[in-house]
Amino acid sequence: MLWRLRARLGYALARQLFHWSWWVKQPRGWRWLEGQFARMANLGDVAAQSFYGHILLFRGQGLGAREEAIRLLRLAAIGGDGKAAYQLGVLGLAGDSRQAADAVQAVRWWSMAAAAGHPLAAQRLANLYRDGAAGLPVDAELSARYAARARELGL
Repeated sequence: MLWRLRARLGYALARQLFHWSWWVKQPRGWRWLEGQFARMANLGDVAAQSFYGHILLFRGQGLGAREEAIRLLRLAAIGGDGKAAYQLGVLGLAGDSRQAADAVQAVRWWSMAAAAGHPLAAQRLANLYRDGAAGLPVDAELSARYAARARELGL
């Protein structure tokens, strides 16, 4: 029980120190921050999984960091985090060297993100259904529904 409290306090401090650029630029400081983020993410905290997943995706180095980022983002998205689900949709639609772009996968993640209240996901779904994509036919009704959802969410 004490180790969970220690993990939460360390994570809260790390989130504050993350905004101090001089701390982040120090290799030892950055390693400590990553340790706190990773520990909280491994404890199953959805917000920490999303936060650390995004950090690894955009700042991590190497294929291992990217794979861990996608794993953490997937866990966060399944846990209800709209930002993580949106990012997975972006990755799915873009594809990479190991898998082709997949509009159906993007729709799956963006639908979860829109349901969680992510306005850009709803807008991207509206555009995707309006224009169609490989494996995804044009659907004017769904396009209109997601465009209305995007407006409802503030876009």
